[in-house]
Amino acid sequence: MNITYSYIKRVNDVFTYIDNHLENDLSLNDLSRIAHFSPYHFHRIFKVIAHEPLQVYINRKRIEKAAGLLFRNQNLSISEIYLQCGFASAAAFNKVFKKFYAVSPSEFRKKNPNKYSKIGQVNNNKEQYLRNLEQLIRWRDMNSTIEIKQVSELHFATLTVIGSQNLQTAFPKLMGWAGPKGLLANPNFKMGTIFYDSFKVTPADKVRMKACLLVDNPIESENDIEVISLAPQKCIVGSFEIGIEEFEKTWTSLFMWMNVNEHKIADKQPFEIYHNNFNDHPEKKCRVDMYIPIQ
Repeated sequence: MNITYSYIKRVNDVFTYIDNHLENDLSLNDLSRIAHFSPYHFHRIFKVIAHEPLQVYINRKRIEKAAGLLFRNQNLSISEIYLQCGFASAAAFNKVFKKFYAVSPSEFRKKNPNKYSKIGQVNNNKEQYLRNLEQLIRWRDMNSTIEIKQVSELHFATLTVIGSQNLQTAFPKLMGWAGPKGLLANPNFKMGTIFYDSFKVTPADKVRMKACLLVDNPIESENDIEVISLAPQKCIVGSFEIGIEEFEKTWTSLFMWMNVNEHKIADKQPFEIYHNNFNDHPEKKCRVDMYIPIQ
């Protein structure tokens, strides 16, 4: 199937709608109208772009939202969670949840979420887990500057990516588009990534992200390059100099800092802004700011 740039833009609109309406009935007919396709064509186009059928995608997003609520918000009952995530009954919710994580929602909540991989495996060695946790905290405190900031409005030219394996090819494409427009004339231009899924609950090949180029002012979107603006927001900002293999533990340590200091994540997307090309660093390290929007 020949997927045009306009198709990608229209499906991106559906991604956003689904994210914001998981508690509602998300029918094929309604979503196809949002995308301005017939239901038949929309179903086929969505599968090509998202790499999974529409209903599978919706179920996965609902379950991943539920998993996040289970370990982030202990005050919510399981019935409140499944209703917020669009399930009509506890039985339906439990069945789908257990298929994804191999345990019931109540069992998932009882365990520390860091013990779970994306396929539901559990680390039962409590002593080793606690040692690893202590080491991570020491590493974070030695290698970071963390503060609360009121972040001004930011403008990004973006390229949507599904799957971490596709992220690195997106940046050269984005720069190839930006170069002729003079957007790379400033030698200190910055790239970044916005995350619409969590690697803690979403398989890496399903995580939706936007590869980003920070721009001074809003400009027109063009083809599959979407220009977005992030409104001013309060964020936890962690500044790090890390190797590529250290990004996962760095994010984990930053969320731990958020929890220990009793901040609550806002219903907005975490993101990264890079301050160098790690290939130019003598130790192949990246200087990066990580942002967690908070309430």
